[in-house]
Amino acid sequence: MRLKDFSLFLFFVLIATPCWAQITFSGYITEKGTGEPIEGVDIYNNAAGKSYVTDENGYFEINDLPYGNLDLFFFKLGYEIINRRFVPGSNNAKVRVELEKLSREMSEVAVIDQRDKIFAIKRLREVEGTSIFAGKKNEVISLDQMVVNTSSNNPRQIYSQVSGLNIFESNDAGLQLNIGGRGLDPNRSSNFNIRQNGYDISADVLGYPESYYTPPAEGLNEIQVIRGAASLQYGTQFGGLVNFKMKKPVKDRNIEVLSRQSVGSNALFTSFNSLSGTTGKVGYYGFYNYKSGDGFRPNSGFESDNVYLYTDYQISDKTTLALDFTYLNYTAQQPGGLTDTQFYTDPTFSNRSRNWFEVDWKLASLNFEHEFSFKTKLSVLVYGLNASRKSVGFRTNRVSQQDDVSAPRDLILGDFNNWGTEVRLLNRYKIGTKNAVFLIGSKWYQSKNTSIQGPGSASSGADFTLADEQFPNYPNQSDFTFPNKNLALFGENIFYLQDNFSITPGFRFEYINTQSEGSFKRVNFDLAGNPIQNQTFEDDRDFERNFILLGTGLSYLPSSTTEFYGNFSQNYRSVTFNDIRIVNPTFQVDPNITDESGFTSDFGIRGRIGEAVSYDLGGFGLLYNNRIGEVLRAETIVNADGNEEETGRVVRYRGNIGQAFMYGIESLFELNLFPLFGEDKQDLKLTVFANTALTNSKYMDSKIPGVEGNEVE
Repeated sequence: MRLKDFSLFLFFVLIATPCWAQITFSGYITEKGTGEPIEGVDIYNNAAGKSYVTDENGYFEINDLPYGNLDLFFFKLGYEIINRRFVPGSNNAKVRVELEKLSREMSEVAVIDQRDKIFAIKRLREVEGTSIFAGKKNEVISLDQMVVNTSSNNPRQIYSQVSGLNIFESNDAGLQLNIGGRGLDPNRSSNFNIRQNGYDISADVLGYPESYYTPPAEGLNEIQVIRGAASLQYGTQFGGLVNFKMKKPVKDRNIEVLSRQSVGSNALFTSFNSLSGTTGKVGYYGFYNYKSGDGFRPNSGFESDNVYLYTDYQISDKTTLALDFTYLNYTAQQPGGLTDTQFYTDPTFSNRSRNWFEVDWKLASLNFEHEFSFKTKLSVLVYGLNASRKSVGFRTNRVSQQDDVSAPRDLILGDFNNWGTEVRLLNRYKIGTKNAVFLIGSKWYQSKNTSIQGPGSASSGADFTLADEQFPNYPNQSDFTFPNKNLALFGENIFYLQDNFSITPGFRFEYINTQSEGSFKRVNFDLAGNPIQNQTFEDDRDFERNFILLGTGLSYLPSSTTEFYGNFSQNYRSVTFNDIRIVNPTFQVDPNITDESGFTSDFGIRGRIGEAVSYDLGGFGLLYNNRIGEVLRAETIVNADGNEEETGRVVRYRGNIGQAFMYGIESLFELNLFPLFGEDKQDLKLTVFANTALTNSKYMDSKIPGVEGNEVE
């Protein structure tokens, strides 16, 4: 699609939003049998994702409704949950709803059980705020409803009911999240778009999408996981979106203090302390989280400090302004890798005592939300990152090689400075007699990051000082600046062909400019290890491109508890800064390396069977064009005459390997055993779940001999 055609398409979409009359829907809620009004009943509009509350007379009022069916849930602790469908008319008639009081006494566990039921209803929303989730494969992890070790951020427990994830853990306290889905690399979750409260928190979304900061589970309300179809709204990544939604201020008190201290094996200690409250129109929430430990292997101790501050101001009933700030600093010793033989002999063994890693992360965001009416919402999000990551250590080709404590260590310094803004407008309208929802948004993202690699000190401590004057002939030296600009325009529209059947097409236009400015050194040695050549090479590159991604989703609800869904979405992965230039002794990079592209497709069925069974069963396909990978080949260098020649050494060569296809089946089944056997246990809950994923892959095409037909690494 040409840019001119795209502009015309967008223009007609924007002017096609019709107007409609406003309807007011109101009524009274009373207790069945007595007729007494009930105050404080929560009325939940599933389609709009909005809640309302009755006053002391049991009265409620919902304004600015469009014509069409209105599904409402009525909920108050101590009463049965009711779901009713209404057809509001222009006469603004009042309705009367009766709630039946539960005969038994409500214990704390029973109260939680009723909240669980409401959560099960809310998680199936197609529209939330200014986001559209219709027809997308998604999971919502509610931390306060899970029995997990939140103090150590244990990912295998937290993400246990998210199917198809590959998880690896690198420390005892969950300092970094390493998850990958559907065969994608889990290293620092780089194949997911990682967000907090809706904004990016990784080092650089396009150039360096690795996540060094993971919010503590004790400060989270929920985690949203949306698969590849999230590429249209949130970014182009093949993995999809992981959004950490932090806890919000408590509304019913001025101050709430929470302090939790936890201890564990290997000298693990965590301290979580939070403060929350609401005074008038101002709400606040903040926490301080400290973690330290020795790790289960020698040379793997760590210490972490994490601060989060949030405040919001309710300007009016329809306008909110929120500000948050995050700070993280941690230092960790790294014990080094193991060969298979070393692992099977002693998995706790370490022969690296001088390897260290340090992260300093600062995030800030300002979020403005305004509701023009029931049908139109606007959100404006501005955010920024100032961060650094530092690593120093002995990084030889062979992990079994002993560390020479007199030699300089390899030092890598990365500084990240970026900011972005994202604007979203969501509008509900009608096409004839059918409802529709339209979302349009834009994103501007700009960064200027630096990366320095060179000799570190020969000491054993966490010294991140560059020692290039002391070791001028150190072989791995580079100094680069990476300016980056990204403009995105995206939109989606839910068309309800029937009340229970919708189609959601969407688009995303991307402009990306990735630059590399800097130099690297090439140092050659004779057979005795003496330097014979030390050259500096300038390496300035400019990658500018623009493209359009398209996708669509389908959703069919044969009943209120069952949904068939499917979606197709194009994806794109930009070449990272590491791909462009990082001198590493373990591999060589193809100078002609290019971006990856492809698509993700999902289809499946999800829902509930009574109170006993919940399920999600589906399949997926993921196509990668120009997939970046590594193969063994002869190392080459450019000599003084500008010609390429082999060095006689075999290395891992990183470049575009070929076209790859990954496919499989994912399922999650959960049984609530007491209702399954006809038992009504309000004070007890016993569940069993099965999380299953079958994944396969194949290289469909490659110009490299011996690759086509193989499984994807």
